[in-house]
Amino acid sequence: MDDLDILVQSHLFSGIEPNDIEKMLICLSAMRKEYEKGEMVVCEGDSVNDIGIILKGSARSTKLSITGKQIIVSLHYPGGYTAILTAASGKRKCPMSVQALESLAVLFIPVRNVLSRCKKLCIAHEQLLLNFFDSIAERALELHDRNDCLIMPTIRDKVLTYLTKVCHESKARIVRIPFNREAMAGYLNVDRSALSRELAQMKRDGLIDFYKNKFELL
Repeated sequence: MDDLDILVQSHLFSGIEPNDIEKMLICLSAMRKEYEKGEMVVCEGDSVNDIGIILKGSARSTKLSITGKQIIVSLHYPGGYTAILTAASGKRKCPMSVQALESLAVLFIPVRNVLSRCKKLCIAHEQLLLNFFDSIAERALELHDRNDCLIMPTIRDKVLTYLTKVCHESKARIVRIPFNREAMAGYLNVDRSALSRELAQMKRDGLIDFYKNKFELL
């Protein structure tokens, strides 16, 4: 799948013809940049002036707690964004870091070019602007879902909240999550050993079944 295919499927360019997207990328001064595994795309505290759309690979957003513990906030895949809320906010600094989990390609679009009135008054740009605000709302709701896991009082509640959300999105009872145990513990902000113990107990209680990162809600 090439870059244009990813952009056609992305929320930002929804409803815009491929030929129009190619023309708009020039008008918007879009720039493609590649990163190696482990390289930082955005660091916590950075100013962000561009909308980043992932074209290839995956990344994760993380945040350091006051104790220095790294908490996984979200994962990003092709078609997804990097720090879109910070880019839209204007002068606010990015509250989290974005790091490449593998070889990564990101398309950066200056947010001012998205918000500026198109000189050609093209309908496609109007659609782009509508999609941009829609994407901001979508990202905010994703973080709201993430917060639902964090505010749960017990590890069991956190696991069930997360798995229920993933199963609902996948419309399936059996899902493969994008985490190993260490990453899952980081995402739920719990101790890894405690998480493993609780997963085993939940399996014995007949709530879930799992093998590695494949889970079934019973």
